[in-house]
Amino acid sequence: MMKIGIIGGTGYTGGELARLLCRHPDVEIVSMTSRQNAGKRVSDVHNYLRGYTDLCFTEKVSGDEDLVFVATPHGVAMKEVPGLLESGIKCIDLSGDYRMHDVPTYEKWYGHTHTDTENLKDAVYGLPELFRKDIKGADLVANPGCYATATILACAPVMKTGCVNGDVFVDAKSGTSGAGMVPSARTHHATCGESIIPYGVGTHRHTPEIEMAVEMHSGSKPDVLFVPNLLPIVRGILSSCYFTLKDGASADDVLSSLEDTYAGERFVHAVEEPSIRAVVGSNHAQVGIKVIGNKVVAFGVLDNLVKGASGQAVQCMNLMLGLDEAAGIDFPGLGV
Repeated sequence: MMKIGIIGGTGYTGGELARLLCRHPDVEIVSMTSRQNAGKRVSDVHNYLRGYTDLCFTEKVSGDEDLVFVATPHGVAMKEVPGLLESGIKCIDLSGDYRMHDVPTYEKWYGHTHTDTENLKDAVYGLPELFRKDIKGADLVANPGCYATATILACAPVMKTGCVNGDVFVDAKSGTSGAGMVPSARTHHATCGESIIPYGVGTHRHTPEIEMAVEMHSGSKPDVLFVPNLLPIVRGILSSCYFTLKDGASADDVLSSLEDTYAGERFVHAVEEPSIRAVVGSNHAQVGIKVIGNKVVAFGVLDNLVKGASGQAVQCMNLMLGLDEAAGIDFPGLGV
C-alpha cells in the first residue's frame, strides 16, 4: 500500500481527498495536518468519515509518505513543497502556486512573490485528459483550478481545430462550495440563496491559467474574457464558452472536436446536453458543443470539489504512482 499524506485536511478539498482515499484499494492515508485541529480525530471534524478512518490531525506530515497532497491556500504550498521533494516525496499542489510557469504572471495575478521558482519550472499541469504523458512519473503536479478545468476541457479541443478566432467569452457559474469553508458576505445564504452573483470579472485568477493550458494543448493562445458567477447550489460548475468561426472554416470540424478528443476517456464525456446533476459527487465531466451560424458555444460541466479539485488530484496521483488511473474514483454521479 502506498502511504499518503494530506496537508490542510480541514477544508473542503482536504476532506474530499480523505473521503475518496479512505476507500482507495491501493493507498493508505497515514497523515492529515491541521494546525487548529491538531490532536482531534479527523472523523470528529469531518463526521461523514466516521467508521472510515481512525486518524487524528497532526501539525506536520510524518515524512514516511510516498506522496503528499497540499490542500492549502496559495502562498503556503511553495513553503511546504521544497522540503517534501528533497525528502523524495512526490507532491500534488491543489492551490495555484505551481500552475503557471511564468513567474511575473503568477506574481501579477496572485499578488505576492513566488519563493520556489526552481521547482515551479518543473511542475506538471495536472489535467490528465490533455497532459497524461507528462503527469506519469512526475514528482510535482499542479492540480488545475475548478473553473479552469471545466473551461479548458471545453475550449482546448475547439481552439486546436484552428477554425475559431482567438477571442473567447466564458460565462461560468459555480456552486458556493467553490468559495471554500470560510464564510463571507457574498456567500451568506441571505445574500446568495435566491440570486446569481457575478464577481471577479476581469480579475479572477483562473483567467491566465485557462489561457496557458489552452495554448499548451492547441498551440494557439486565446484571449479570454472570463466572467464567473456564484450559483445558489452547493456543488457544480457550468462553463459556457463562446467563439466565432473564422471565415471559410468548417462547422463540422468544430462539432466533432470534443467527441474526437475525449473518445475512450473514462471521465470526460461529450453529450448533447451537459448536466451538473449528472456529474455531482463524481470525477466525471461532461462537455458539449453547438454551432449557430458563425457562432460556437462549447460547454464544460463538473463537480468543483471532485473533478474540479480532489478527484482530479487522485486521478493524477494514480498516474504518478503507476496505479490504475480510475482507482478510488470510478463511480457515477448522483443523477438527481
